[in-house]
Amino acid sequence: MIDGLIKSKIDPIWEAMATPLVKARWSPNQVTAFGLFLIVAVSLAYLWHGSEIIYGLTLSVSFAFDALDGAVARRRGMQSKAGGYFDAMVDRYQELAVLATLAYVHDAWPLALAAFSGSVMTSYAKARTAIEMPVSNDNWPDFFERLERVIFLCLMLLIAGSMSASTGWIVSAGLAIFALLSHFTALQRFRRATQMLRALDQEARK
Repeated sequence: MIDGLIKSKIDPIWEAMATPLVKARWSPNQVTAFGLFLIVAVSLAYLWHGSEIIYGLTLSVSFAFDALDGAVARRRGMQSKAGGYFDAMVDRYQELAVLATLAYVHDAWPLALAAFSGSVMTSYAKARTAIEMPVSNDNWPDFFERLERVIFLCLMLLIAGSMSASTGWIVSAGLAIFALLSHFTALQRFRRATQMLRALDQEARK
């Protein structure tokens, strides 16, 4: 939702931040792959240092770096369907790495599973629609999309780390909210897709 509302304003910022990568002649896929490496690395580091604040900050930087792949693609004229597909697949593995890490550290496997399944279903709802009919990638202004999920996870960790009491309940509550919002968004997309496909079916019968 946020990305769709401010895309025209935020894209120039990403493109400016991508300047060093463009000058170094990184490809979009290299940026995507290195973004995954960073997120896995900071997640493994969290297992060692155990600080939610450090994890939240390093995740924020890692996700910001990962977001530069699209800017690099635009500036280098390397936009491609294969690159978009690779980016989407890597995004799912990034979320899996973060949620699995939180599940392991805080023994919150059921909540993490509910959160990840909601994230995957949100993605699948649009991807499956695209098999049935052409869909625009910019025309799905849903409530809890990937950017919102990333911001939520980073803020949750920073809030947990700033509390002097035990952080386990904050992370568990955060994962529960994440799960509810992601499944709500999946159902939001399901409703929209159903309406679009029914309209297409009616058109085909005329």
